[in-house]
Amino acid sequence: MGDMVLLPNGNVLIINGASEGTAGWDLGRNPVLSPVIYRPNNPVGSRFEAQLSSSIPRMYHSTAVLLRDGRVLVSGSNPHAYYNFTGVRFPTDLTMEAFSPDYLDPRLARVRPTIVSPASHLQIGYGQQLTINFRAQGRKNKNLITVTMVSPPFTTHSFSMNQRLLLLTNGNGIRADVTPLGRSNYQVRVMTPVHVFLPHLDTIFCSWFIVKFLVKAFGFRSNSL
Repeated sequence: MGDMVLLPNGNVLIINGASEGTAGWDLGRNPVLSPVIYRPNNPVGSRFEAQLSSSIPRMYHSTAVLLRDGRVLVSGSNPHAYYNFTGVRFPTDLTMEAFSPDYLDPRLARVRPTIVSPASHLQIGYGQQLTINFRAQGRKNKNLITVTMVSPPFTTHSFSMNQRLLLLTNGNGIRADVTPLGRSNYQVRVMTPVHVFLPHLDTIFCSWFIVKFLVKAFGFRSNSL
């Protein structure tokens, strides 16, 4: 029973679990140590890509959650009825790891977009324009610049019932409006949804539940709001 996490660039991380047996009660075998990235926009036959392996089996009751910096916090493993740390094939594990997707490769730091404004913890309502100023080095393709809004709950037992990722546009349903401001500075304007169901939220998007990412300015994820 692996876990699936929506990443801010629209890809899906598949991580944890076992490849044989059943999920709980010491019946799982062959832990899946290599995470997999699913890229839905790639051609058929090249959408799944294995990542570097972990050395820690994370079986039943493992969990994964997207962090504000784009990493994924991975923790837990307990295929037993109770905590059991010794004398079993896969002991209870309470350690934590951080998985870094390829958009956080240090070699890409120079060309990764940096959000200048607005500041973090922004509050914005439904159906309102959101203006983001950012800096970016290198060559740009304005048609590839997108803004995503993510509700990052923890994911366990293979899925999360309230995990959300929204692609924001300028209201025409096509893409964001991007304006060069000079000296590697840019402005992007998008509209928040007229209505979206998010648990515990009424009329305000609260930064505690929502993380906004500027992505794909050069194919890479930016810092978040």
